[in-house]
Amino acid sequence: MKIDPKHPRALSLQNREKLVWGVKNGITSPAGLIAFGRGEAFDYLLSERTQPFAKKAIRAAAAYLLLAKKPILSINGNSAILCANEFIRIAKLLNCRIEVNLFHYSQSRVKKIESLLKSLDPERVLISKKEEKIILPEIASKRAIVMREGIGNSDCVLVPLEDGDRCQALVKMQKKVIAIDLNPLSRTAKYAQVTIVDNICRCLPLLFREIKDLKNKDKRFLEEIINSYDNNKIINEALRAICAKLDDTL
Repeated sequence: MKIDPKHPRALSLQNREKLVWGVKNGITSPAGLIAFGRGEAFDYLLSERTQPFAKKAIRAAAAYLLLAKKPILSINGNSAILCANEFIRIAKLLNCRIEVNLFHYSQSRVKKIESLLKSLDPERVLISKKEEKIILPEIASKRAIVMREGIGNSDCVLVPLEDGDRCQALVKMQKKVIAIDLNPLSRTAKYAQVTIVDNICRCLPLLFREIKDLKNKDKRFLEEIINSYDNNKIINEALRAICAKLDDTL
């Protein structure tokens, strides 16, 4: 579908077309289209822009990732189709790996997403190997299947477009979890140490810039950012912004 760049919803329509292409080519799950639509509904309520509270969370996320000994970026079908290049850029900057992790799991989809990422930078992609997989406890989906070398041994995980039980399980395992979730009421938003309530396509370029800006700061400086960060406060600010938007509309 050809989309006129002057269309007021051009970016959203382009992203929808990318996801439809992803479904046709076995990268995105059909259920991912529903998840995208749900996210768009929340994005409307956030005026489709990165709010100040999201910028605070992005800065805290950058500090956590830079302080981590073994950070890992978790990617699923939707985020791969929408933001593969941004994931690669962040992984390069952090010198870390990207691991494919899926709710609607199939080995075929894992391989296709890995191939997409490898076409951009083969060194940044953790390749799925049966003998190196482990099952994380307390996760009621195939998201429990992870690589020992990746999420299994990580101390900080970026989990965009997440489901709540894996987020909760990772936190119970003493891992720092950074979530990107447009829904501030989700379990993921509640359990993550840092919740970026923003559209993934907007926030990943900002996260890259924050990491780049903070990369040469000393450990104490980064720790001060984390110590002054309150995720509950950020979620409450997001909820207030949504309520204010509704008040203005009604």
